[in-house]
Amino acid sequence: MLLSQAHLSLIGHHLSAEPKAGFFPVINPADGTVLTHVADRTAEHARAAIALADAALAAWSGQTNKARSIILKRWHELMVDHAEDLALLVTLEQGRAIREARGEVIYGASFLEWFAEEAKRAYGRTIPATAPGKHLQTIKQAVGVCAAITPWNFPISMITRKVAPALAAGCTVVIKPSEETPLSALAVYELALKAGVPAGVLSIINATDAPSIGAVFTEDARVRKLSFTGSTPVGKALYAQCGATVKRMSLELGGNAPFLVFDDADLDAAVEGAIGSKFRNSGQTCVCANRFFVQAGIYDAFASALAARVNTMKLGDGLDEATHLGPLINAKAVQKVRRLVDDAVSQGAIAVMGGTVSVLGDCFYEATVLTGVTTAMAIASTEIFGPVAPLIRFETEDDAIRMANDTPFGLAAYAYTRDIGRAMRIAARLESGMVGINDGLIGTELTPFGGIKESGLGREGGSEGLDEYLEIKYISFAGLA
Repeated sequence: MLLSQAHLSLIGHHLSAEPKAGFFPVINPADGTVLTHVADRTAEHARAAIALADAALAAWSGQTNKARSIILKRWHELMVDHAEDLALLVTLEQGRAIREARGEVIYGASFLEWFAEEAKRAYGRTIPATAPGKHLQTIKQAVGVCAAITPWNFPISMITRKVAPALAAGCTVVIKPSEETPLSALAVYELALKAGVPAGVLSIINATDAPSIGAVFTEDARVRKLSFTGSTPVGKALYAQCGATVKRMSLELGGNAPFLVFDDADLDAAVEGAIGSKFRNSGQTCVCANRFFVQAGIYDAFASALAARVNTMKLGDGLDEATHLGPLINAKAVQKVRRLVDDAVSQGAIAVMGGTVSVLGDCFYEATVLTGVTTAMAIASTEIFGPVAPLIRFETEDDAIRMANDTPFGLAAYAYTRDIGRAMRIAARLESGMVGINDGLIGTELTPFGGIKESGLGREGGSEGLDEYLEIKYISFAGLA
């Protein structure tokens, strides 16, 4: 499918309809067609963007918080106005079902609205003086030039969740989006410029050589903060590289989210929570339920009900309004899922639903429910990033907590129970930055998003998200008496 004039009006000057040097193709995973070609930037472009951001910093941070807020609100309005075009871009280049892509756009826009308001609440404080004639206070100031590296699975909201608080705080930003989804990123960037974000305050670097861009971001002393969402190995490498210049960092890395279902759970609610958590974006989210721990007394009923519910979900091209599950991002992702499922089945797991690559194409994998899974199987310790729900049986609450916490990751966790005492206990005991109790969809712009252990550092969203881009300065005034 060719891009429409509406899309080209947003991002056209970065594109080439035909292959040529210095451009890379953007592939529709649903059918393998080339949507367009995008300018492939280099380390030199990244350094130039940092120089622009550094030059623009004083003027941008020197504006009033309200002035920056007005621009962010206008950006939010433009995104809402262009929501359908943006959703179509997401579906075309990432495969996500159009009904979900619309939600991704509105979710992304919500961070602009939230941080437009939070910009006016970057409060310092007055501290009681220690002696006559002294005045003690703190103020909050922008960190400085920031770099952001964003993933393909939420190509709009992962940009706005980083950029909105940074701009609200008075920082300038250089973004490196995923090369899998450059069109959504370019469209959001163009709308930012139309909203009034000044030249140099925000730049975008689309590039296929991600390590070279990352090296520029980590090595340049003008960059005072790096925010990265992606894999744990890459995050660790960036963390180490930032040590030389002691940058501030936000890292949202891999997950291995447990989903606990106790005997006393509301079965229907648990199944719907599992659908929302596991199969959203065809299982390609960092907070997807990755391991389903189901208590013995409800195990068979839950497995049967989940399989029946999964059977109602249509797999297909995301542009079809009836589609619930689109393709995975590429054939490599499908092969990873296939290896994990085949390995589990070879060790005794049973695919009561799915378990195969779809006849629809190389990027489609059938929604799958596996029973008889054990913690010894690779699928129980590897982030699946696909539409597969592996069910592991447990007997006691302590068993469930022990198995759930037996991972180096700690991004999200979920539990279903109608026992309020148990709910309080497990929420405290689960080693995770975010916990959903009887809730499979926990993301919102109002709350802090982030993990513990090897799932990352820092928080995005909520009032905490603004603090990530602010430095606290303590000032002591004397001689005032």
